[in-house]
Amino acid sequence: MSTSFAESESYLFTSESVTEGHPDKICDQISDSVLDAMLRLDPRARVACEVSCTTGLVVVMGEITVNQGYVDIPKLVRNTIKEIGYTDASYGFDYKSCGVMVALDEQSSDISGGVSNSLETRSTDISDDEVEMLGAGDQGMMVGYACDETPELMPMPMSLAHQLTQQLTKVRKDGDLGYLRPDGKSQVTVEYSKGIPKRVHTVLLSNQHDPEVSNEQIREDLIEKVIKRIIPSHLLSDTKYFINPSGRFVIGGPVGDTGLTGRKILVDTYGGMARHGGGAFSGKDPSKVDRSAAYAGRYVAKNIVASGLADKCEIQVSYAIGVAEPTSISVNTFGTSKIDEDKISDLIRVHFDLRPRQLI
Repeated sequence: MSTSFAESESYLFTSESVTEGHPDKICDQISDSVLDAMLRLDPRARVACEVSCTTGLVVVMGEITVNQGYVDIPKLVRNTIKEIGYTDASYGFDYKSCGVMVALDEQSSDISGGVSNSLETRSTDISDDEVEMLGAGDQGMMVGYACDETPELMPMPMSLAHQLTQQLTKVRKDGDLGYLRPDGKSQVTVEYSKGIPKRVHTVLLSNQHDPEVSNEQIREDLIEKVIKRIIPSHLLSDTKYFINPSGRFVIGGPVGDTGLTGRKILVDTYGGMARHGGGAFSGKDPSKVDRSAAYAGRYVAKNIVASGLADKCEIQVSYAIGVAEPTSISVNTFGTSKIDEDKISDLIRVHFDLRPRQLI
């Protein structure tokens, strides 16, 4: 018989985050930069943009349909890389010298036809309601989650991991720790007792750096100027610190690892605390329910927790391609609900319209 986390006397849970200069996150940001540019030209643009980056090269791929305008993709890519901080050729990858290859096509007419004219509008007994016209851009299940562990209703390990990577970026860009380079990661392990976070058990920070800086200085600086500025002191009780445990992190970014869009799906959601439908977010326009419905699920779950109906809430919603109505909506409050879960499900159906057009 399995035992849930909440029933355990004590357990550890770990989540990770990455900085904006991590190779996979570079690709996510480029994909979203392309998406943003296309939506500025045409709010109804269909965009599915994937990116890969490696030593000296960025490849932009995917399917895009836009009714008007032109976007200089290579210029957009270089500007994004520059904003992240890859400005020095000595890093082995920089915005000036990297090659940019673009391989974009239009969205499949088969997919476009089914999404723009949903199954409901193709049925003779359904009216020409614009809300019904837009079908889901693909099949799949999406998950939204919220809990009362933090003010933003996110799991504590994930929240702290994100704050640490944001602080790594801040101290790099404002010059406080100017020897840091863009690539970095964090990992936070929190000790729970009967489902309640008690202390931070372990913090791991790995950040790319200039070659002349000593490991001792990096350790001291990251503990004092990153960890202790972010994590409340009452949570730092007998906490273990691992700072650049590999010993040296000069080679990083796309030179150290090839990056791909959509490879940090747990970093982009709940750090493993909730289930995941498997679809990534970046580079996808709102007709792609992988993104829009996952955000909507989070919105629903936040409302359930914020209203006091449950301490934790996981929402799963599923779709069929070309169909407006979700094929299922399910709720799991992990035994923390104050009312019957069936009543919560009924409230969701009354107050939240999860058809794709309504999400947009």
